[in-house]
Amino acid sequence: MKQDADGAELVELWTLPFAARLGSSIRSKGLYLEIRARLPVAARKSLSVKAGELALRMPQTASKQFAATSALVSRALEGIESLPVIPREIEDILGISTTERHRWLKDGRLPSAGTRSVKLRGRARKVTFHVFDPRVVEDILDRGLIDTWREDDAVTAAENRRKAAWKAKLTRARKTAGEAVPRQPDGEPSAHDDEDRFKLRGWAEFERDMM
Repeated sequence: MKQDADGAELVELWTLPFAARLGSSIRSKGLYLEIRARLPVAARKSLSVKAGELALRMPQTASKQFAATSALVSRALEGIESLPVIPREIEDILGISTTERHRWLKDGRLPSAGTRSVKLRGRARKVTFHVFDPRVVEDILDRGLIDTWREDDAVTAAENRRKAAWKAKLTRARKTAGEAVPRQPDGEPSAHDDEDRFKLRGWAEFERDMM
């Protein structure tokens, strides 16, 4: 328990460890809200957060309440590094978009640590979302995997565009020649399409343009 410079109030400070906030102001705010929610309603306004630091401030006349609240905050901070990371926090920590989060969650590169359901103000139903293990998130951050994933996605997208353009070129050429484009049962072009494409005028130039 400490007094401020002019002795007008009681103050106690706690620094959120990096392993808990992971360099994110949004994560820091989320941790603050989690701890604040564990305090008595009357004491919640006395706790604030700034630059990764929690501050409890109360008037000198509330010394007993201050001591009790301080103890609650200290207990709430125990194991705070293990608190799951929620979507808006992981996006800020890793510097990713919501679209990237959904894509990498779906293909398994961003493993889920389970789901959490909350009832938002003004909504009748609860909202359920995936949460993430902070140690996994820290590992992704430390290894710089986001850049690698984006490079992989760019290569995949370019390949998909090339394939789509090739199929469209082949279809147009065959329609011009009055032929039907043979298909396999799954809807993909038949095996001899690769041979036929070399007979199309200008095909070599087209493939070079797509590289």
